[in-house]
This record gives sequence, C-alpha cells and structure tokens, in this order.
Amino acid sequence: MNTKLVLLSTAVIASLGLTSQTLQDAIKKSENERYQAAAADFRALISKEPNKGENYFYYGENFFKKGDLDSANIYYQKGADINATYPLNYVGLGKVLLSKGNSTDAKSQFFKATTLGANKNTEVMRKTAEAYIYSDNKNLDEATVLLNAAIKLEPKNAETYLLLGDAILEKNQADGSAAIKEYSKATELNPNSAKGILRKGKLYQRSRNYQLALDLYKEAEKIDQTFAPAYREKAELYHLAGQKANAVESYKKYLELNNSDEARERYAAFVFNNKQYADAINEIENLQKNGNTSLYLDRYLGYSYAELGNKTDSTAFKKGLSAMNRFFDKSSAINGFKYVATDYKYKGILLAKTGKDSLGVVEMEKAIALDPKMGNDILRSIATTQIKAKKYSKAIETYDRIMAGDPKNLTSQDWYEFGRAHYYDGGTKQRDKKDAEALGSFVKADSCFSKLIQLNPAYAIAYFWRGKANVQQDLKDEKGLAKPHFDKALSLVKPEEKASVKSNMVEACLYLGSHYAFSKEKDLVKAKEYFKTVQELDPSNKAANDFFKSPAGK
Repeated sequence: MNTKLVLLSTAVIASLGLTSQTLQDAIKKSENERYQAAAADFRALISKEPNKGENYFYYGENFFKKGDLDSANIYYQKGADINATYPLNYVGLGKVLLSKGNSTDAKSQFFKATTLGANKNTEVMRKTAEAYIYSDNKNLDEATVLLNAAIKLEPKNAETYLLLGDAILEKNQADGSAAIKEYSKATELNPNSAKGILRKGKLYQRSRNYQLALDLYKEAEKIDQTFAPAYREKAELYHLAGQKANAVESYKKYLELNNSDEARERYAAFVFNNKQYADAINEIENLQKNGNTSLYLDRYLGYSYAELGNKTDSTAFKKGLSAMNRFFDKSSAINGFKYVATDYKYKGILLAKTGKDSLGVVEMEKAIALDPKMGNDILRSIATTQIKAKKYSKAIETYDRIMAGDPKNLTSQDWYEFGRAHYYDGGTKQRDKKDAEALGSFVKADSCFSKLIQLNPAYAIAYFWRGKANVQQDLKDEKGLAKPHFDKALSLVKPEEKASVKSNMVEACLYLGSHYAFSKEKDLVKAKEYFKTVQELDPSNKAANDFFKSPAGK
C-alpha cells in the first residue's frame, strides 16, 4: 500500500474524530443549558465546516432549547439549504411549525425527514418524538410509536428510553411507575447519564419523595459537575422545602455554568417565587441597564413591585404599573401571545394601588376568567380594593361570591373584612338617613365578627369589632349590647399588645366609662376606672378629661 495514502487516510480519520468530538462537546454544553458556551462552539464548527448540515441543526437546537424559535428556524433552514439530504434540519423546521400551532405543515417536514432517513434513522425518530412530547400541540401516541420503532432498530440507545419515559409520564401524570421503568433502563444502559438520573429525581420530587430526589440531583452533579440542570432542580427543591439560602446558593452555582441573559431571567423569576422581591427587582433592573429588553423582565418587575409595595420605595406601585404597561405593550405586538392569569391580577392590583380602582377590578376579573382556580384569591384582592375605595356594597357582593353559599369558604381574614364592609356600609346608610337599612348592616357585621370569634376565640380584635357593631344597634345604650364584647376584648389584650390596639382600647373604655356613668347600670367607681385608663392611653383625650371636670367625675 502507498505509504503516503495510508498517512493521508489516517490524518483524515483523525480529523473526523476530532470534529465529531468537538460537535459532541458543543451538543453536551447545549444539553447542559450552557447555551452561550455552546453557541461559541457551534459558530466555530460552522466556520470550519460550513457545508455540514448537522452543525446547523444542532446550533438551531441550541436556540430552540432556550426558546428563541425564530433564530432556531433560521439555522434549520440554512442547514436544509446547504445540505438538502441531511434529514434532521427538516425535523427542526417541523418543530418550529408545531410550536406555532401549524401541525399540518409540521407533519410534512417530519415526513420529508423520515423519507430522507429511509425510515431507519433513529435520531430522526427521536427528534420527531421529542417535538410531539414537549410541544403545546402534543401527539403522545405518535411519539410513542416512533420511539418504540427506534428501540427495535437500536435497542441499546439510552436517549430513546428517556424520551419514552417522558412520553408515558406526559400521558399519565398521576402515575409515574411506568415512566420510572424507562428511566431506569436508560441509566442501566448508561450509568453515567446525568440526564437519566435527573429525570428520576424530578419524578421522585413530583411524588414528594424529596430526600431521594435531592440524593439523585447530587448524584447527577457528581457524574458531571458541569450539568447545570441538576443545580437548578436542586434550587427548586430547596425552595419547596423553604430553605431559601440553600436554594439561592444552588441557583448561583447554576449561573456560574450558564451566566446568560436567559438564565438570569429565569433566576429573577426564581427569586420572585422565593419571595425575595427586592433581589428580583435588583436582578431585573441590572439586566435592563445592560440592554436586555425582554418583555418577561417587565412582567416579573411588575409582579415584584406589586408584592414589595411601598415598604422600601414610596413609588413602588407606580414603577410596577409602568413595568406591567411595558409588558402588555410588547406582548400585544406578538401574534398569539399567551397571557397567564397573574398578568391581569398584578396589573389590576397595581392599578388599584395607584388610585385607578375601577380599572384595577376590570383587570382582576379578566384574571378570574382566564383561570377560575385563582378566583377566590383574586376576589380577595378585588374586595380589598373595593373597601379601600369605600365601595362597601361592592365588597359585600365580592365576599358573597367567595362564600358561594358555604360559610366554610371564608377564612378568618375574610370574616374580618366582610364584617368591616358591612359595618362601613351601615355607616354610609346611616349618613343617608336610611336607618332601617343601616341597622340591618350592623346586624350583619355583628354576625360576621361572631363567625370570626368561632374560628379564633382568643382574638381580641374580633370582640372590639362586635362591640362597635353593637354600639350602632343600641345607640342610646338602653340594652348595654356592646358591654360584654368590649369587656371580653379588654380581658384578652396582653400587655405587649396594648400599643398595637390602643385606639380600640380607648374606644372600648370610653364606651364602658359612659355606660357606668350614665346608664341605668350606674357605677361611678367603675366609670372613673375606665376613664382613667383612657387618660393613661391618651392623656389628651377630651372626653375623658371632660368627664373628670364634670360633677360626676369629681
């Protein structure tokens, strides 16, 4: 054999091996969610081998995985144009079409890929199945058929079993036993598959076996310390367990591996869900200062300012509303953009907090229409808005909606707010000289506070409010209706609580002092005790000071 030919052949084989390894490295980085690092590798590969269709496909996959469908489509199409016989780019084009709801044209692209693969290309089968599993327009039966066909052709490919487990789990999310069998087969075939171990961990997490899930995430990290998803899932698990510090630490490790804008966007959402609203705002505003104009940043910025309120920033609600308005402006330009109920919920809250309560209620009603399961939560926000706007009758209607005929649907806080709404509604009717209607409102308020006491018998505030409601039912103090409630309220107040309920104590003591001074149950000694307490709580109180100047007080 010609020596030069042998040397040349060896060099070509070595070159192909090096190229293949480089492509695999780039693919692995992409699978590990290290998208920026992977993108640099793919660009280098395309520069070096511009005619290889697979370089374009997997670069497109890198964009697809992080949600940039338009960029993904560009590279799938480039790959198809440059190498028309390489089938996977047609799968990529089909995936984008399927994600955009065009199932008919997607199937045409999948068929083209299958034809070019002569029905024997298992990677085409896997990638097509993957599209059907993860798209919003799923076809899990077709995915299962494709994966079983791939297993017949290539029974020892671990990736196929992982996808089959995913398909089974998507079809029956209540039972993970069949899916775990497939994941176990995958890890038997490839014990070093961090992806397989992660899948099992996520499944155990879903079934609330948190310790086993955590052990598996740690095992995946040991196998591949660059496997970013393991750190992200571990962060989510710590979040569920209420271990905020561990959650943030794990997510920061994730960011060390994937410090892209997309990852930091996800981190901002994560710290928001971790109720670290100030941290979320700081993260988002830093991204925006650096030129990131993602509408999702505006979404979570609005959410965060709504939750943070005016605790650290007096203009927080205005900033939040501005962010939500930008979010809706940007998203309205995207055809078919899917809003979630919290978008309308937070916009409504922010409108209400900035004085636009009627518009706020309209937005919150949209949230309920979009997700009825959030109904009562959002209705509570609506009722709070209505009470603040002094629309008490509207608030009463809202609490009636929450109750829906069953008092058990109302929480202690609901009964408190419901009672206050009736009480203030009674005051409005009183001022309008509708005395009979006003009396009915005060009776209903008393009933609400009575329900609150049944749920919290030691809650002093509930008795103070029952006292207020009964004062209004017995304006001349002929029956002493308020007395037992104020007595009970005062007996429940602990010394350390006096400052927080001072105004309630003053009101109760003024009533009781007057009751013992002027009602038929006259007892001036007791009257003086109560008025003295008022002076101790509020030295400048005119009613108490006037009493001690009066003949009765002297």
